[in-house]
Amino acid sequence: MNARDVIAEFCAATTAGDVEAVLETLAPDAELVSPLAGRAVFRGHDNLRVLFTALLPSLSDLDWRHLVHGSGTSVAVAQARVLGVRIGDAMVIEHNSDGRIRRLNPHVRPWLGLTLLAVILGPKLVRHPAVIRRAFQSS
Repeated sequence: MNARDVIAEFCAATTAGDVEAVLETLAPDAELVSPLAGRAVFRGHDNLRVLFTALLPSLSDLDWRHLVHGSGTSVAVAQARVLGVRIGDAMVIEHNSDGRIRRLNPHVRPWLGLTLLAVILGPKLVRHPAVIRRAFQSS
């Protein structure tokens, strides 16, 4: 599978809020580095399902604007709103040899938007303490 196609599918799935379609673009051992706590890394489909199920409904007006592809790495730039506040994301996406996404490293700004995202996600994720615990364990 072509990495460009996978990234385009990922962007379309996140825009549509389709968690299962997002997971189809990810390698089984995929991971997402938390922009809230850099040492927290969500790994594997089960943990990422919980994260994306909490995250995607929290975003409105999600629009992926730029995609830049390199060898093994892509960058996707998006804008969205959280509680009406605009946020931006420059997500570094690493893919494996079959084109599937193996690592997502979001860079979210500004601080207010990131803080509001934390306020929304915190109560949703605290319902899944094992997911949080695993995110803070080293690989």
